[in-house]
Amino acid sequence: MSETPISPLRARMIEDMNVRKFGEKTQNDYIRHVKTFSTFLERSPASATADDLRRYQVHQSKEGVGPATVNSSVAALRFFFRVTLDRPEMGRYLTVVPLPERLRTVLSQEEVARLIEAAPGVKYKAAFAAAYGAGLRVSEVVYLKVSDIDSNRILLRIEQGKGKKDRHAMLSPQLLLLLRDYWWVAKPRTWLFPGRDPLLPMTTRQLYRVVRETAEALEINKRVSPNVLRHSFATHLLEQGTDIRVIQVLMGHAKLETTAIYTTVATKVLQKVTSPLDMLTPLRPKTPPK
Repeated sequence: MSETPISPLRARMIEDMNVRKFGEKTQNDYIRHVKTFSTFLERSPASATADDLRRYQVHQSKEGVGPATVNSSVAALRFFFRVTLDRPEMGRYLTVVPLPERLRTVLSQEEVARLIEAAPGVKYKAAFAAAYGAGLRVSEVVYLKVSDIDSNRILLRIEQGKGKKDRHAMLSPQLLLLLRDYWWVAKPRTWLFPGRDPLLPMTTRQLYRVVRETAEALEINKRVSPNVLRHSFATHLLEQGTDIRVIQVLMGHAKLETTAIYTTVATKVLQKVTSPLDMLTPLRPKTPPK
């Protein structure tokens, strides 16, 4: 059975994304958004007009499409028109929707300990510990290789993290012990956390699923994911008094403003701050008249 041929337009867009080293997930998302737009138009998206873009965004609004999805489609369509079609002027007819600001979900240290201990097997226990103990993104956890563990320098090498940048992450003594325990049992060869096919790494979806199911089994009433373990790492460091610039480096953030978000959820930091009200002469109610 032959596969459905790819249209020349889609093939060109894929080539444009490959040239720019876009990741597989980004490429799939961009193709999906352009396809959805094409379905709405009922014709080739290459023939779209400024009014078509406006109608499409009105349609998304009426259908209740979330801000994150809208903004993702804007990024995809802007790339499609600017790069693949060489029609950069079309980008100004697409509007980005402000995202609601929400506090990041953070686990307590006791909840993290319970989650790691309840992991189903040594592989997932080590993977959970890597996400929390080194503050790794979910993609950075699953793409770790055995050779990335530098036990002499006490570092983890992160190849091609976000922004296609290599960096080093911390390797705590406790994490090193857990990784060694796991290695003696599983003997992974290339990928530290292989998937069902030992020649391939574990998928991010698989790790998300196991973290979520473990948290649900423990009745942790929060939306728990591997990235929540990363957020908890940064928040707990901040609460311990670690300099925010050090946390920025450990998290692999390009901008300090990104790291500063964790100050909004570091409750122990807030509790240590003295309100200016408390610095005033004690305020006492006036003696009621006799």
